[in-house]
Amino acid sequence: MNRKPVVQGFFDKRTFSVQYVVSDPATHKCAIIDPVLDYDEKSGSTATTNADRLLAYIEEQGLELEWILDTHPHADHFSSAHYLKERTGAQTAIGSHVTAVQQLWKGIYNWPEFPADGSQWDRLFAGGDSFTIGELEARVLFSPGHTLASITYMIGDAAFIHDTLFMPDSGSARADFPGGSANCLWNSIQQILSLPGDTRLFVGHDYQPGGREPLWETTVDEQKRSNAHVNGKDEAAFVALRTARDKTLPMPKLILHALQVNIRGGRLPEPEEDGQRYLKIPLNALPGSVW
Repeated sequence: MNRKPVVQGFFDKRTFSVQYVVSDPATHKCAIIDPVLDYDEKSGSTATTNADRLLAYIEEQGLELEWILDTHPHADHFSSAHYLKERTGAQTAIGSHVTAVQQLWKGIYNWPEFPADGSQWDRLFAGGDSFTIGELEARVLFSPGHTLASITYMIGDAAFIHDTLFMPDSGSARADFPGGSANCLWNSIQQILSLPGDTRLFVGHDYQPGGREPLWETTVDEQKRSNAHVNGKDEAAFVALRTARDKTLPMPKLILHALQVNIRGGRLPEPEEDGQRYLKIPLNALPGSVW
C-alpha cells in the first residue's frame, strides 16, 4: 500500500487560503480539503471560480472524488463544500466538535431554530477516527485552539494542519476567536510535532511575509528547527507570545459573513420571498475587537 499521497495545493490570493486535492496514486481516488467559495464583501457577489478550478484539476488528472473535507468552520472565507457535493455527490465531513461551534454562533446570530447538531455534513470525525481515500489510510487528530472544532487530517505521510502552525517564518495561528485557546493550541501543536520528523505538513494559509511567493508545504523537523513562535519556547512563553500578538490583530473582515455560511456546511442563506439571499450581520457581537 502506497503511503505517499499526491498533494496538489491551490492558493487563493484573495483570502491567502490554501485548498488541497489529495489523491491515491494507486486507485486515483481523491479528497478535497478546505475548498473556498468566492465572495466579494464589497458587492455581495459570490462565485465558484476556486471550486471549479479544483474540479477541473480532478477531471484533468482522471481522479474520482470521494471526500470533501473541512478542517474547521473557517472565519476568513466561505466553504464551497455544499456546492462541490451538489456537483459530485461526494461525502462531506468535518470534526465532531463543530456542534459546539454551531451552538456558540447560533447564539451570536440569534437563530433559535438553527439545528446545531452537525446534520449539515455526511460525517463528523472525532479524534482517533480513521477512513480511507482509495487505498490510503487516513486518520483524524483533534487539534483545538484556533477553534473549538479544529481537526488535522493525517493521510499517509501527509498531515493537513490547517490553522495551527503556518510556514516557519509565519509562526502560528491566532487563538482569540470565540471558543479559541492559546493553551489548547500549544497542546495541538505539540501533538503535530510528535509525528515523525519527515512527515509532510500542509498549512491552511500563507500570508507571504516580506512579499515572498506563497508556500504551503513544510515538515515536522523544519517546524521544530525554525518556527518563529515555537522554536526554543515552552508552553508559558508560547501562550504569552500568542496572547500578546492576538490583542493587536483585527478580526478577519469576513468572520461575521462567513460563519453563518460555514456552520451550515457551506450553504448560503435560503432565498427570501423576493428571491434574494441575505446575510445577517450582528452588531457589536465581538466586543473588544481591534478596529
